[in-house]
Amino acid sequence: MKDLYDLAVIGGGPAGTTIAALMAKKGFSVVLFEKDHHPRFHIGESLLPMNLEIFDLLGISNKISKIGLKKLGADFTSENSAGVYQTFLFSRALGSSPPHAYEVRRSEFDQVLFENAREMGVECHEGSLVADLHRDSAHSFLLRIKNGQSSDLFIRARYVIDASGRACFLSAKNDWRQKNPKHSSAALFAHFSSVARRPGDNQGNISIYWFEYGWIWMIPLNNDVMSVGAVCDPTYLKTRRGDKADFLMETVALCPDAKRRLKSAKIIGEVSATGNYSYSSKEIGENGYLLVGDSYAFVDPVFSSGVYLAMSSAVRAQSVIEAWLNNRNREYRQLKKQYRKDVDHAIKTFSWFIYRFRTRAMRNLFNDPRDILGVERGVISMLAGDVYSNPAVTLRLLIFKIIYVVAWLFDKAGYQGSPSRPRRRPMREH
Repeated sequence: MKDLYDLAVIGGGPAGTTIAALMAKKGFSVVLFEKDHHPRFHIGESLLPMNLEIFDLLGISNKISKIGLKKLGADFTSENSAGVYQTFLFSRALGSSPPHAYEVRRSEFDQVLFENAREMGVECHEGSLVADLHRDSAHSFLLRIKNGQSSDLFIRARYVIDASGRACFLSAKNDWRQKNPKHSSAALFAHFSSVARRPGDNQGNISIYWFEYGWIWMIPLNNDVMSVGAVCDPTYLKTRRGDKADFLMETVALCPDAKRRLKSAKIIGEVSATGNYSYSSKEIGENGYLLVGDSYAFVDPVFSSGVYLAMSSAVRAQSVIEAWLNNRNREYRQLKKQYRKDVDHAIKTFSWFIYRFRTRAMRNLFNDPRDILGVERGVISMLAGDVYSNPAVTLRLLIFKIIYVVAWLFDKAGYQGSPSRPRRRPMREH
């Protein structure tokens, strides 16, 4: 191994492999440490159309198209009548976001990204846990690595990226990690076979179902596999008395439409559970290191934002790292400040919807969509991942927020109004 690397990356998921590959492509010496071995199971299987631009940048678009199932949009169940749902197609988005995305097995997806980083010149290590880090000098860090050998490995790097995901290595080390005060959720999920899919070209669409304690996802994957999970209040998950498989089925049964689609389904493998879904970090980095992706913050997976925010934040981190490595300290501070501003803006755009997703007013607006002044297309753009700096989308989302506030006030006042006719006829389950 080298005596000194330009960049050390902690974590071999979407964020870590993206920034590692892009920096290696620029000619920097990069080493990456992943604590597990690929392939490994991971949740977060529904991608966004804006991911496709990053795939092009990494040169892996063909590989992803081979392992992914095409996703044309997302559908949300109507509460007005059984078996009725509204489909939001990405092709109707404002701007130039791609008209489709992919649903992927994360074990396959992450391995493609990891091997691509290696092919781009990154020195990749699996089964290697970064156990400690401290500043070795004004311009380098010393990392201690546990890799199953009798003695630990030590390496030095001029810059460090924390892409450790929910482990939040540097955030935890610096006591920056904090629970999200506005949102708390936990999840229970598994893979199933023999789950009914949407008809025709929409068979790859993600389905979202509301129920009393949270919401349910159904993500279709290749080879008759469906990822099914429930994101709930943590207090609800604590009511579980039996095993996780039974509790997951009991939870799905709380939503009749979701239960109907799982009528002939069988669980494949293990049922997993995770808590404390929502968190953030007080800081995004300091001189010489930066937090990227879930190591900085994660809110909720309802709009499939996790992988896209991880990879897009990695793309934006390039200029910050280059400024530091080229000793442009003043520019580094400015770019790091802008990096955090951009990442926070994207997170807040999704978060505004997430915090209100379970309100009756939000459900009604998603179940009865109107494209007044292009508002519906603006919301579809958000669902596609266009959340950074598109003025047309920003304007429509502002109008939507005003509409939501009015709807929320009407609901709070107990005003029901007369049934409205959707602009498009909702689809009915087959």
